[in-house]
Amino acid sequence: MAKYRMIQTNFWTNPIVSEEMTPEDKYFFLYLLTNPHTTQIGIYRITKKQMAFDTGYSIETIHSLMDRMDRHHQVIRYNPDTRELAIKNWGKYNLHKGGKPVIDCIISELQQVQDTSLIPYVAEHITKTDIQTIFKSFYEKEEGVEEEQGHHPVTQPYIESENTENDAALTTRHTMRGQKEKENKKEKEKQQQNTKKKKEEVKEIIELWDQNGFGYSNMNAKEQLLCWLDDSRFLNPKDVIVKAMTIACTNNIRKLNYVVGILKNWENEGLLTVEEIDLYHKKKPTEQEQPAEHKGKTKEFQLNLSEGEDW
Repeated sequence: MAKYRMIQTNFWTNPIVSEEMTPEDKYFFLYLLTNPHTTQIGIYRITKKQMAFDTGYSIETIHSLMDRMDRHHQVIRYNPDTRELAIKNWGKYNLHKGGKPVIDCIISELQQVQDTSLIPYVAEHITKTDIQTIFKSFYEKEEGVEEEQGHHPVTQPYIESENTENDAALTTRHTMRGQKEKENKKEKEKQQQNTKKKKEEVKEIIELWDQNGFGYSNMNAKEQLLCWLDDSRFLNPKDVIVKAMTIACTNNIRKLNYVVGILKNWENEGLLTVEEIDLYHKKKPTEQEQPAEHKGKTKEFQLNLSEGEDW
């Protein structure tokens, strides 16, 4: 079954699009509205690395365009942790037809959203009441539970049994709120730890790059390599990237495409940790570590400095 996204002709007459967006902004916004990762609900997962690959832009350009779409034009929101993107007016232009298949699809996709704060962001602009109600049910569940448990009308407050029930309900409500605050605190601490760890990993990779002749001023190449920290299947991506860079230094081929080629080979082989990589190559001691584009039909490694893109 064909999958398609409709763009209404009034897209081009929207003041934000026609007066504020540059040609580059318009092209990128159309991509966000129609790319293969889009969903029925207007919230979908996509990495910036994938955006760069699809559009042909550099990672730096993607960062700039995403910032403009979010902060300046305010037509999207993006969570860099869950890599989920929400389109503000998606519901206004796309969610105006119901039916059981559509409703089932919407419910299924809403269940997969990790950052639930994106759901009300889209729901606010849905014009069809029954669909908006479904969206609301996914971010008002906790509020509904607390409100229901906290609502105990007392017509005769001097009756001991009713006072006891109210006290129990109040205690339950405070307990739930305390648990929620505790969970939020733990989640915040975890995010802070992850952010600190990420900064340390980035620093180590950049220092290794700068100090070993990969190209101190080549910021674009650094950005592309750092994308592997977020957009790869490696269990400890920093350690694997460092190992690939070390191999590149050993073979005296300090190029981004050479390092990326090594990483792609390992990922394709299903080697997701340094331990698995070491074990794999111990079994093949005669093979030298190199990406596919540097391998010939002969068993010996043949260095060709003219091959690949010179970063």
